[in-house]
Amino acid sequence: MLIKNAVIHDAIHPEPYTGDILVKDGKIVSVGAAVTGDGEVIDASGLHAYPGFVDAHSHIGLDGYGGPTGNTFDYNEMNDICCPQLRGLDSYYAQDAAIPMALEGGVTTVATGPGSANVLGGTFIAVKLYGNTVEEALVDPAVAMKCAFGENPKRCYRDKCDSARMTTAAILRQTLFEARDYMLRKEAAGDDITKMPKFDMKMEALIPVMKREIPLKAHAHRSDDIMTAIRIAKEFDLKLTIEHCTEGHLIVDELAAAGVPVAVGPTLTNASKLELLNKSWETPGVLAAAGVQVSIITDAPVIPEQYLPLCAGLAVKAGMDPFMALQAITINPARHIGIEDRVGSLEAGKDADIVLTDGDPMVSDTAVKYVIVDGKIRK
Repeated sequence: MLIKNAVIHDAIHPEPYTGDILVKDGKIVSVGAAVTGDGEVIDASGLHAYPGFVDAHSHIGLDGYGGPTGNTFDYNEMNDICCPQLRGLDSYYAQDAAIPMALEGGVTTVATGPGSANVLGGTFIAVKLYGNTVEEALVDPAVAMKCAFGENPKRCYRDKCDSARMTTAAILRQTLFEARDYMLRKEAAGDDITKMPKFDMKMEALIPVMKREIPLKAHAHRSDDIMTAIRIAKEFDLKLTIEHCTEGHLIVDELAAAGVPVAVGPTLTNASKLELLNKSWETPGVLAAAGVQVSIITDAPVIPEQYLPLCAGLAVKAGMDPFMALQAITINPARHIGIEDRVGSLEAGKDADIVLTDGDPMVSDTAVKYVIVDGKIRK
């Protein structure tokens, strides 16, 4: 496939440029001026080319379109506050009606997984938004381990085992201490099965976290919860991402100093609980200007996935630099979930996930004309 004469916004260079994109075997071969090649030609004169949009935090395919009486309601385990052994992979429903809607809006890749009822809820997956099965859609089966602070674990387990923020933190720390001990005992045992600790599926699931192979994906709205997540991650030398980051604008210097990637949102919502009172469209712009790596998220279906570019546009309206806003729905979320080698920008060697629009996708009256995923036209 050869896309000709598009205005290219590659998410790497701040200024767009007119050029061509050559695609072969599902990958971008070259991007630039006067590119030649065989195959289907799309005349993109007058159109704008963007990387497929990426959402770093969603529940699409698990919290299904139609809610608990619709396709599925499989994103929270309500019987165990600590369940790191669960996998979003095993709840993802590729037939969720929300998926084609998201794809038509230009969102091509998401990280989706467990909700925030549990202190540890299981692993997130990265998927492309097409395919009949999770196997067909899958990019990475485990991009992060979900954990949660704040009101949600307290609300869900108030009458069982958690009614205070310090309890949430203590449950997480105890589990991490146990995981570290389990991992060290396994390593010390080597090949001697008689010295191995008794198999523990929860502890096994946390070994990639302890080895910094995947981050803790920390649901944290309030500034104190954000700082607790950072404090615990430092204590155990873990990789960390902050999800929601509603009060991030109140602790800008601390977040910049911590160097922690943040995913801001969902902001296009009512303040449904106390910890959302300080939510603001200014937050992503303020953090990005301070040097924090910012992704903008929908938390779909809280905000329907197809409105991800509109959320970026509202951040621009509140003062965010437009190029930073574009990066917040392309390359930054790809980095946030560790798949930037495949998606998030228009560069040679990356997956051919390309969106062609008739204008700025962050403006509501812009139409998405083509959505290309893995080198095939999906819309």
